[in-house]
Amino acid sequence: MKRLTIGTRGSDLALWQANFIKDKLAEIGVEADLKIIKTQGDKILNLRLDKLEGKGFFTKELEEELLGGTVDIAVHSHKDLPTVHPAGLTIAAVTEREDPAELLLILKDCVDISQKLSLKTGAMVGTSSNRRKAQLLALRTDLNIEDLRGNVPTRIGKLRDEDYDAIMIAKAGVNRLNIDLSEFHVEVVDPVEIVPAPAQGALAIQIRENDTALFEVLQKINHPETAEEIAVERKVLNLFEGGCHMPLGCYCKREDGQYEVWTSKAETDEDFPDRVFFRVDSLEGLSEKIVAKFAADKKKPAKVFISREVGEHNYFRKALEKHNIEIEGRSLIRTFPIVNVLDPFYLKHIDWIFFSSRNAVDYFFKLKPVLPKHVKFGVAGRGSEDSLRRAGHLADYVGEGGDIEEVAELFAEEVGGKTVLFPRAQDSLQSIQKALKPDTKVIDLPIYETVVEDEIDQTHADVLIFTSPSNVDAYFADNLLDPGQQVIAIGNSTGKKFDEMGVKYILPYSPDEIGLAEAVFGIDMK
Repeated sequence: MKRLTIGTRGSDLALWQANFIKDKLAEIGVEADLKIIKTQGDKILNLRLDKLEGKGFFTKELEEELLGGTVDIAVHSHKDLPTVHPAGLTIAAVTEREDPAELLLILKDCVDISQKLSLKTGAMVGTSSNRRKAQLLALRTDLNIEDLRGNVPTRIGKLRDEDYDAIMIAKAGVNRLNIDLSEFHVEVVDPVEIVPAPAQGALAIQIRENDTALFEVLQKINHPETAEEIAVERKVLNLFEGGCHMPLGCYCKREDGQYEVWTSKAETDEDFPDRVFFRVDSLEGLSEKIVAKFAADKKKPAKVFISREVGEHNYFRKALEKHNIEIEGRSLIRTFPIVNVLDPFYLKHIDWIFFSSRNAVDYFFKLKPVLPKHVKFGVAGRGSEDSLRRAGHLADYVGEGGDIEEVAELFAEEVGGKTVLFPRAQDSLQSIQKALKPDTKVIDLPIYETVVEDEIDQTHADVLIFTSPSNVDAYFADNLLDPGQQVIAIGNSTGKKFDEMGVKYILPYSPDEIGLAEAVFGIDMK
């Protein structure tokens, strides 16, 4: 094959991407040169991206040269591409996706680990992404979001100059450029917490549609799994008729033979985003099903019951109240401490402390423990993680998803050969402890007990959310489900109670406020 010309923008990241493809081609015996092309997005640096005219402001000039025959390949960050290709062009291959998570880089004197995302109250965060802004404000209404333009090193330079307290950028770009971030506090924001842009982290190799010989050659560097996943994300974007500036996040990944997809969509950058989660066996019609969940005429529950109190500024409350869904929040159990003074023996030689609930965190730190200097913390999910933050500590291990058995298995890998303290409820199922390897030493510390309320009134809400097995036992001791009521169970152990009862239920991906909002929003009322 002839020597190819690769068209690329001139930023550090674009050049890294183009050279990465050049090296990939060299591995299959194809030689190539680079041609740097300036785009509208590179030339206009004083406007927000959504204020630039048209779509494809980082791609249009590259595509014009491709159509004109002056380059053979254009390399793009896939998320920058419009969903409709210009006539005569096609995406011939995509690379394996780099980590699609977001990074929050924070000046060290603006860090407050007791707060979500480790940002101090009222922090100024730089980003020009409407998607990031909408999701950040949903998590932290107090933040001030300011525009931030420029390539990756330029953005980081603006933070270094203290133009902002923090900035949010894609982890993929930082990883590719191997940038030293040691001067900042770095918060990795999981893609299921702030949903990335469709195709974030993947590279697109664009060629002329009629160049069939080159298309065949490029299949050798194509990554079919990534192509399959981002096709779902891009189709969702296309069905919403959105461009890069739409406040839309969509992330699809294959896990254990199934496809998991998170979608977040807001009307504007200041609108509270709606979210939906799907776990399916087949991709057929999936993008259409996702978009249908956001339809204005979709019938939503009028009232939702949850077996715990829901604070005024809680994410879950805000997500439901946006759609005028009434919340009935009341716990069916009470908790009491059973330890008032902590024996120093428990803390002497521990390496880890694991919390499986918010209550365990709260009751443990009320004992004012004096902890070993290098102790690490594990938590079952993001709800416990938030409680640990409020106690002034960051989690070193956070369980992902509502499957406690999977969380236990992964935590067991992390702590083999170590000593782990488990502050817990007296009637805890101890799922994590049971999964640990024989060389892991367990120190058991029951610190609180649960007691069922005396009289529990029935609820006639459309959806019932149960937060623990004991809440299930408490409610169904005297009550039955009404016809048509739907049930959401937080965590596998709660779900097993409904399995025993023969009751169908929904299990949110994550047992926290975001996961609950996704589960409720995904319900279709008849």
